[in-house]
Amino acid sequence: MQNTDEIWSMVEEHVPDLCAMADTVWETPELNYREFESASCHAAMLRDKEFRVSENVGNIPTAVMGEAGEGGPVIAFLGEYDALPGLSQEAGVARQQQRPGETSGHGCGHNLLGAGAMLAAIGVRDFLLQTKLPGRVRYYGCPAEEGGSSKGFLVRSGAFDDVDIAISWHPAPFAGINNPISLACNELEFHFKGRAAHASSSPELGRSALDAVELMNVGANYMREHMPSTARIHYAMINGGGIAPNVVQAEATVRYLIRARELDELHGLVERVKKIAEGAALMTETSVSYDVVSGDANLIGNTPLEQLMYRKLEALGPPQFDAADRAFAEEIRSTLSEQDIRAAYARFGLPVKLDVPLCDIIFPPENGDGRHVGSTDVGTVSWVVPTVQMRGATYAIGTPGHSWQLVAQGKSPAAHKGMTHAAKVMAATASDLFRDPALIDAAKADFAKRRDGRPFINPIPDDVMPPITQPPVIKKDIG
Repeated sequence: MQNTDEIWSMVEEHVPDLCAMADTVWETPELNYREFESASCHAAMLRDKEFRVSENVGNIPTAVMGEAGEGGPVIAFLGEYDALPGLSQEAGVARQQQRPGETSGHGCGHNLLGAGAMLAAIGVRDFLLQTKLPGRVRYYGCPAEEGGSSKGFLVRSGAFDDVDIAISWHPAPFAGINNPISLACNELEFHFKGRAAHASSSPELGRSALDAVELMNVGANYMREHMPSTARIHYAMINGGGIAPNVVQAEATVRYLIRARELDELHGLVERVKKIAEGAALMTETSVSYDVVSGDANLIGNTPLEQLMYRKLEALGPPQFDAADRAFAEEIRSTLSEQDIRAAYARFGLPVKLDVPLCDIIFPPENGDGRHVGSTDVGTVSWVVPTVQMRGATYAIGTPGHSWQLVAQGKSPAAHKGMTHAAKVMAATASDLFRDPALIDAAKADFAKRRDGRPFINPIPDDVMPPITQPPVIKKDIG
């Protein structure tokens, strides 16, 4: 227990710096592959904490990596800092109120996610310096988790080839071990091309790409009856062919997000959707092509790592929120419905307590029934490195993900406390792994057993590149 107390103290020394960094990232919410200020902020903090820093990791301008220590095993902490569009919100205000001049917001808490993961990595760096144990700790600043799948591109680049263990977390209403269930996914755009014509005087000469999109959507809807109940299909119109109804639309594009429980199931589902697109093109005498935009593998769990992390959670206990934290959480909950609150408990498989505004428990591993799941690019990492994640309690119970209410809580004292709590647990988990390499061996054995010879096929094909943007050019007057 004394050793665990020491690593917690090492984490606490750096809390003010990392809370300030989390708030800075919150102030500049940047979208997929445009997180230049956030990536620069993370790189600067790593240098300040004496990490060896690499930028442009995997040829992605907004991906950074910091390393400390020498020799031994490599333990990586995965961080994120991308925001979401359309979620501008003032901090600390329990009503919907946009920030002037801002359209995006941290509606998934990634400002905290990156700072918390780095806080854990810095604590472990101090631990390695003090104990002089062989080993290296790394922090990976990963952009574009929200539909951008940057970790999949980083895996493909070989960024994790020499990593022994990967550790991460995610903001949540409760604290506990993340149930390693997620959906593998692919995002594709289908481009239909037809022939323009006057929609009234010569409609017979036109071949409508928009008709093809609509027929594809109908076909995909009929397919829902004949796919696994855990699979999901969503679509969005990217290009409807214009705004003139008297012109037969010569081109149209629809984006599909296809999800399945396992990678091999996903590949089969994607092929079926492609056939539906081809059928729609055949029916309308148009042509169709497609591009893969992104893709994530499903999560692979790791029992030894989950049990180790759970022991650290039990030793630390739940976050220590105060009366002011609970009062603000109640203000947020006054904007929610009872259904929102019940849904939060259902996702984590916990008994409902309508009168508890903030987390006061540690939930156990394998929580919930796996019905309320999404996708994450951490899943791709988990196919190549033994991986463990926790959930950190940073916001009021019932707060929907990707909501203005979550953004409003992103700089709160409760969010900082939940972030620090998660960092302590992650750092303590890593320190035990460095102290006892047999724990790493056990995690690798479990990883091999779960893979069971199954080949890993990255859902991002080799010829697909991330939609990389370049840093904005700042023009200065020369006087």
